[in-house]
Amino acid sequence: MKKKLPIGIQSFDKLISGGCAYVDKTRFIANLVNSGSVYFLSRPRRFGKSLLIDTMACAFSGRRELFSGLYLDTPESGWDWEKINPVIRISFGQRINKNPEELIEYIKEMLAEEKKKLSLVFTDSPSPAFQLKRLVEAAHEKYSAQAVVLIDEYDKPILDIIDNPPSAIQMRDELKSLYGALKDLDEHLRFVFLTGVSKFAKTGIFSGLNNLHDITISSDYSAICGYTQQELESVFTEYLVNADKDLIRDWYNGYSWYGESVYNPFDILLHFSEKHFLPFWFETGTPTFLIKLWKNSPRNPAEYDGLIAGDEVIGSFEIENLRPETLLFQAGYLTIKKTETIAGSIQYTLGFPNLEVRSALSRLLAMNTSGIDNFAPVHRNISQVMESANSNALKEALKSFFASIPHDWHRKNNIAEYEGYWATVMYTLFAGMGYEIKAEDTTNRGRLDLMVKTSKNIWLFEFKVKGIDKTGDMSPLAQLKEKNYNQKYQGLLNKEGAPMPVYEIGIVFDPAGRNIEAWETGE
Repeated sequence: MKKKLPIGIQSFDKLISGGCAYVDKTRFIANLVNSGSVYFLSRPRRFGKSLLIDTMACAFSGRRELFSGLYLDTPESGWDWEKINPVIRISFGQRINKNPEELIEYIKEMLAEEKKKLSLVFTDSPSPAFQLKRLVEAAHEKYSAQAVVLIDEYDKPILDIIDNPPSAIQMRDELKSLYGALKDLDEHLRFVFLTGVSKFAKTGIFSGLNNLHDITISSDYSAICGYTQQELESVFTEYLVNADKDLIRDWYNGYSWYGESVYNPFDILLHFSEKHFLPFWFETGTPTFLIKLWKNSPRNPAEYDGLIAGDEVIGSFEIENLRPETLLFQAGYLTIKKTETIAGSIQYTLGFPNLEVRSALSRLLAMNTSGIDNFAPVHRNISQVMESANSNALKEALKSFFASIPHDWHRKNNIAEYEGYWATVMYTLFAGMGYEIKAEDTTNRGRLDLMVKTSKNIWLFEFKVKGIDKTGDMSPLAQLKEKNYNQKYQGLLNKEGAPMPVYEIGIVFDPAGRNIEAWETGE
């Protein structure tokens, strides 16, 4: 009998008691407690942070019966079940606070609930920071055991209003004061764990927590949230019967934080439940502020796939100087593909983690580079002609697509004026269809503008833009052939083992006419 899927369950007690499938992450909890006392973890939304926090709370509360058969209940873990600690939990995930006054009131309500839960008696303070300090001290005194403080989604009050920098900065300052209350409480604290999406390292939000250990980018803790390949196959064996494991991996695996890659748990659980390949995680929240930021500084999304970044890009989030690539990485739309140490510094190669993110994000950006809000018929039409290898029909389908971009959209937006607009539209169009694509694909003769691989064939595109392109008078097709780009793709086989035909297309775009002016084929 299949174990139940823990969809939407963030309670460790409910998950275990309800007979749900559980991927044992308790070895990480043991390692954390045995190695230190104050930690911070950043992970994208819906990646299991809240369940991890609740599992920790159950462990520190001595609820051993829930851990039967798990690593934490083995002698190897070193966990002392006789040692029970009062647990103080703070979570900002349940409410949107529009201003600092609402935030302060909400924090007071949460701390009052914790005080009641622990049956503590002391004089309340009007300051949330002092209230937290008294809460920790009183808990230690009453229970003769150091307190454990678990803070979930520490940054949500900031991110909720990130498009209003002055208010976001005020929120940050209030939270900085709250978390700063922990800095002088070492003797009263056994363990502190904070989670969030973003890392506000350079803002000093954690100033004073000198022993804070950031485990976000760590090979030891890369798999603390999410499912590894081995975990997926061992825990969800029954759900993988007759499943296309390669396709599941292409769609939902690929997230890495300097270690073993993992699957998005939210996606996997819903995929097993619905039995469809859909962007479940992506559709739970549209990054509207990211789109606003991208519109102010348009960039071909292909440039992010292979982006070289240092700690200054992926390591901190600054309200006063937001970087799209930082937002993309910390929100989960980019991940670490490779690391190198150069001149004593680590450099990270970033990229889209999987097919879900690349295709869904590309569709979203395509909508914002074209003004078209329904790409389903466009994708259907173009995919049909590409699979049938009809280049003339593809030309007409693409011309029809560009002609359908509303004139009013061009009038209100300046995105079409930048040189990379046409390449961006083509990239987002094909990436949104779920095809394997490579932009600026490197060969031994140069860089090909775009490669698109369908299930049956391969298309090579070279672009020029009339009046803007400075690469000379050679036609795009002549350049494609002169560089012999197709040699790299000759002999590739499809899933049935048959050779895949390679088609070469040169396109000249006309910005004035807002469409294709010339279409050259290698047939």
